[in-house]
Amino acid sequence: MTVFMTRLREAFAKRAAYHQTVREISRLPREISWDLGIFPEDAEKIAWKHVYGR
Repeated sequence: MTVFMTRLREAFAKRAAYHQTVREISRLPREISWDLGIFPEDAEKIAWKHVYGR
């Protein structure tokens, strides 16, 4: 049961990190995101790769 709870907590933490990353990328001013070479439209893809590494 302990392993299950640990994995569940990790999954919730990753989900929260994913949503926070999506919000932060989506809210970047377009000029700054272009300077960084990222686009707000790609926020979900970038966040997924950052959090889950896939």
